[in-house]
Amino acid sequence: MPLLTIRHSTTYHYQQPVSLGEHRIMMRPREAFDQRLLSARLDIDPTPSELRWLHDVFGNSVAIATFKARAAQLVINSEATLDHAPLAQKQVDVEPYARLFPFTYSSEDMPDLLRSIEREYHDPERIVDNWARSFVSNHGNTSTIALLTEIATGIQREFTYVPRHEKGTQSPIETLKLRQGTCRDFAVLMIEAVRALGFAARFVSGYVYNPSRSEDVVGGGNTHAWVRIFLPGSGWVEFDPTNGIIGNRGLIRVAVARDPYQALPLSGTWFGPPGSFLNMDVSVDVLRADPSLFPSTNHGAINSRHIGA
Repeated sequence: MPLLTIRHSTTYHYQQPVSLGEHRIMMRPREAFDQRLLSARLDIDPTPSELRWLHDVFGNSVAIATFKARAAQLVINSEATLDHAPLAQKQVDVEPYARLFPFTYSSEDMPDLLRSIEREYHDPERIVDNWARSFVSNHGNTSTIALLTEIATGIQREFTYVPRHEKGTQSPIETLKLRQGTCRDFAVLMIEAVRALGFAARFVSGYVYNPSRSEDVVGGGNTHAWVRIFLPGSGWVEFDPTNGIIGNRGLIRVAVARDPYQALPLSGTWFGPPGSFLNMDVSVDVLRADPSLFPSTNHGAINSRHIGA
């Protein structure tokens, strides 16, 4: 995988100058052994009176911008370049005791995983539960990796991806009934389904890299969403039900949270006459970076061991 540069631009348009409240920005990719951040910059117009950084409860990098000046337009541009090391499905290493479903997380891990196993949506008729159980084999042992892979690829195969720029996420039951949704909707459905089976799962917001049109990757041009599931032996493993990706190939993490509302790329307030807000423009580009601009980078030095799951 080449070095990647992500450019994320958001512009808010107002009919007249308004007062800008605090804005919370999560656009900086998370640093880890499989995605090493080489450079990052955040440009905001008008210039904030204060810009401070913090790590939220999940360890995500969050910028908090406050303003004094009034403005008829707010522009937030984020650019980051990173060295991304893909992990393929065949490289997922699962401890022997967890290779077949069902299994129980260890007593050491369970206290920290409990909140990621708890369900977020009411399902009194067990609609999501029954759908999740339909992927479990009735003819003997069920491979853990095969089960989770089938759920992810089943969503990709049987549901229609429909972009939606409005805020909010469909409930899992709505997505099952409509058989369509956004990447956020598909991620929430898979999270609730695997939690119903006892897995610890989290919501991920970030970007997806589409190296060629022939790979038919969807979800580009905006932020993307997928799922992380905790598997003993490999830890948190990516599953993208929108594209059927298992492992982190082309997936660039920015925010990891228990719920999608905790992983919003940008949120904030403004104060002015009713009807002042006109529209918002968002563009996201994920491009190959020029390695010559980062001569000290030992690209390819991040390796993953391969033990069959």
